Amino acid sequence: MTSPDTQRPPVLIAGASGYVGRRLTAELERREVTVRCMARRAGHMSQAAARGVEVVEGDVLDADSLGPALEGVEQAFYLVHSMGSSGEFAEDDRIGAQNFAAVAKAAGVRRIVYLGALGTGDDLSEHLESRQEVGRLLAASGVPVIEFRASIVIGSGSLSFELVRALVERLPIMVTPKWVHVRAQPIGIENLIAYLTAALELPGEASRVYEIGGAQPMSYGDLMKAYAAERGLKRRTIDVPILSPRLSGLWLGLVTPLYARIGRKLIESIMNETIVRDDAALRDFDIVPIGAEEAISAALRYEDREMAESHWYDAVSSVGKVKTWAGVRFGNRLMDARSTRVGVSAKQAFAPIRRIGGKTGWYAFDWLWTVRGALDELVGGVGVRRGRADPEDLAEGQALDFWRVEKYEPDHLLRLKAEMKLPGRARLEFEVTPDGDGAVIKQTAVYDPVGFFGFAYWYSIYPLHAAVFGRMLANIAKAAERGQPVPRSSDKAGRTP
Repeated sequence: MTSPDTQRPPVLIAGASGYVGRRLTAELERREVTVRCMARRAGHMSQAAARGVEVVEGDVLDADSLGPALEGVEQAFYLVHSMGSSGEFAEDDRIGAQNFAAVAKAAGVRRIVYLGALGTGDDLSEHLESRQEVGRLLAASGVPVIEFRASIVIGSGSLSFELVRALVERLPIMVTPKWVHVRAQPIGIENLIAYLTAALELPGEASRVYEIGGAQPMSYGDLMKAYAAERGLKRRTIDVPILSPRLSGLWLGLVTPLYARIGRKLIESIMNETIVRDDAALRDFDIVPIGAEEAISAALRYEDREMAESHWYDAVSSVGKVKTWAGVRFGNRLMDARSTRVGVSAKQAFAPIRRIGGKTGWYAFDWLWTVRGALDELVGGVGVRRGRADPEDLAEGQALDFWRVEKYEPDHLLRLKAEMKLPGRARLEFEVTPDGDGAVIKQTAVYDPVGFFGFAYWYSIYPLHAAVFGRMLANIAKAAERGQPVPRSSDKAGRTP
């Protein structure tokens, strides 16, 4: 939470709705720093606002909107860039930096902390040159600037990490152009956030530029190998001598979540070597950079922890739920998220969920669950023979058919982790919340595919999943309103959710 001490000047984060901005906001909250988040649309920071963080609207391309955001601020983070825009991103970044710097100077801001990009030489890509120009423009205002220049950022949700993940997970055989072998110096998001927060306490009032990176240089090709090793995947690469940034960008647009234009700009940057040549950051900050392998492992652990601590359905909704024939994407995970309202109390609505599995069954197509269990046993899995220890009560850690209870909050939440044989990891969550004189039941199936076969498994059986999960929720609602479980033999949907 932010500090209740209203006398402390707030620290402004411009670009707070971006990937680094969100992680930085959370870390400053943890350190009880008074935070003010600026975003073009306040709604994009609704989760931070719900935690008590001050959120203001401001657009660096509109100088008049920046005054209220910078009022009373002594230090500000500038994390804005326009690479994803459809216009002239370099010109937008130039105007934005000049506007922000001028208003910051007028407001009496004594320091700006800026995240830029590594790269040296006269042939920098347009993206890298723009990132470094922004740092120069901010400093030209007279406000002292601490500029961190970084290469690839490794963290769950970062652009570079998601590129590596998508390529390795989806392509057993990868065609690798020469840019895959250009050296970079990836930095873990934890190290990056540590540098940014430490800059707030840095003594002195002069502008400085710090080059920051991980423990050692490595290429995108090395990152792909490291990610594959962490996930236990075997991947083969075929080098090709020529593949232009334009063609590479279009190719990335087909096989990864990246837009083609972003992929092209990113590849143009990758073609420049981005390694640390000045070790000033190691001397001035008490931070020991981790290696890329450790950063990848940390990114995957963070995802698991974030997913374990969050409510998945709300996470899907917060990014704009998009229904497709194959569910909803959230990061690398695939989800089937549904909800329905019932006219009974939350306690009564949760009762059929508490009894799920074992002799009660799964409220829809129990014969399919039996077949799935038999197939699991054939390949050495646990099957469904374990049943459940008690027909009414549950506890975290208990076996439940071929699931295990991962989290249990009576009358509110049940989260199950699959223990059947799968080319990935699966969880099933039920959450019940009061809603006026009734309750809302949220049901979310989450699948984290491993490799090509993991994706193939999900897409091949999704029509069955859609039928099963839809009817399951409908019958759970029906059982809740009747006040008793639906018999195992019933697969009728009852009312439509």
